[in-house]
Amino acid sequence: MKKGWPVLLLALAVLLGLGVYLKVQVHAFLARPCGRRNVEKVVDVKPGQSLRALLDALHADGIVDSPFRLRLLARIAGYDRRIQAGEYRLSAAMRPRELLDTLARGKVLRHKLTIPEGYTQYQIARAFEKSGIGSAAAFLKAAADKALLKRLGIDAPTAEGYLFPDTYFFEKGVAPRTAVETMIARFWETFDTRWRARAGAMGLGVHQVVILASMIEKETADPDERPLIASVFYNRMKRHMRLESDPTVIYGIRDFNGNLTRKDLDTPTPYNTYRRRGLPAGPIANPGAAALKAALYPADTRFLYFVARRDGTHQFSASLEAHRRAVRKYQRRR
Repeated sequence: MKKGWPVLLLALAVLLGLGVYLKVQVHAFLARPCGRRNVEKVVDVKPGQSLRALLDALHADGIVDSPFRLRLLARIAGYDRRIQAGEYRLSAAMRPRELLDTLARGKVLRHKLTIPEGYTQYQIARAFEKSGIGSAAAFLKAAADKALLKRLGIDAPTAEGYLFPDTYFFEKGVAPRTAVETMIARFWETFDTRWRARAGAMGLGVHQVVILASMIEKETADPDERPLIASVFYNRMKRHMRLESDPTVIYGIRDFNGNLTRKDLDTPTPYNTYRRRGLPAGPIANPGAAALKAALYPADTRFLYFVARRDGTHQFSASLEAHRRAVRKYQRRR
């Protein structure tokens, strides 16, 4: 055997051993969490932010123990060129590939936005801002975008009434018009062709149904009462009586302080159904499916009046005399 062979074999053995060692280390690194501490944080990755700067920041936050190794892995696997800007919830318990895959696939944090039935567009806008998604002013601007509303099949000055109550998930910084489109799309999924045909058979347009449904929604929280409330409104309209709905008056008052007065009832506004006949100028809230259904399928009654009881329900009456007795029984004088 030539003298150089032992040296060559030794070198090969060293290289082989080094390769095995490195392979073991890589597998161990990939199998371990990125950090040793119990840390979870919402991280905002800026557009154009370098991978080095991002991993150094994650290291400072305790999410990543070895930014150098993670950066090396990102470059070898091609993650470094695919990191997307956005808001992420990252944890030190995540494995290296899991963390990098989250950033490369743009698995951004989505904020939960729950819209209760009966919220106005102004309340929805405040909830939109409070949830950290975007500004209330920008949301209201999008909700009054005439071109957008026309494209979405709404012939009204704003999206009031069509921002369907539901739970939504939006990423931070989503375009407000996208949020508005999503809520309106959910409305049309609910108000389907069958309901549109029903409205037409009743001689009503969709917008009139939405206005009525918004009034029903604001008048009662009791599901069983909604068709009864609807019947009162329809019966009064057939008799050409004013609807006299307190929530419509309240909607027309700027900065309402919670105390509805006789002066408020006597002040003409486009929404004051004590002063104007027929429906108010537009929806006064965003009704849910049950209120919309009640507006389309009212109960068959002779009721013309209702007054709130002390338990949250209402006393219904077919005559003014019976109504006055109910008022004396359940409410103090204004």
